[in-house]
Amino acid sequence: MRTKMSIMGFHAEAIKPLNEEAAAELGANLLGEAIIFACAGSCLLLEFWRQQSLKHRKEVERTASLQSLRADMDRLEQALDELQVQAALSTSALDELRAEFRTELQELRTHISARSPSPSPNPNTPQCS
Repeated sequence: MRTKMSIMGFHAEAIKPLNEEAAAELGANLLGEAIIFACAGSCLLLEFWRQQSLKHRKEVERTASLQSLRADMDRLEQALDELQVQAALSTSALDELRAEFRTELQELRTHISARSPSPSPNPNTPQCS
């Protein structure tokens, strides 16, 4: 009772004693309020922990997703580099083949022109008029 009076701001020197019934009622009220306060505090604390764990779980998922996207991006960049290298090699190989075919074609033309006589008008061949 002294604690309750001092909390309420009363500073009485002498407090008359309570009967058993009033003391039991005040004790029950105090115990009930303490239990309600403890339950409310526990609920708040549990909700705080739940929110923190949810936030942490989302952060872990986002980090894992980001790492997965980065790995995919690195893999795609590597594949692109390989394709560009292959394209460059293919282009240079095609250019080499073209040059080789041109030289062979030129050699074939010169060989054909060297083997066949130049077409000259033959006086014995009939001409169409």
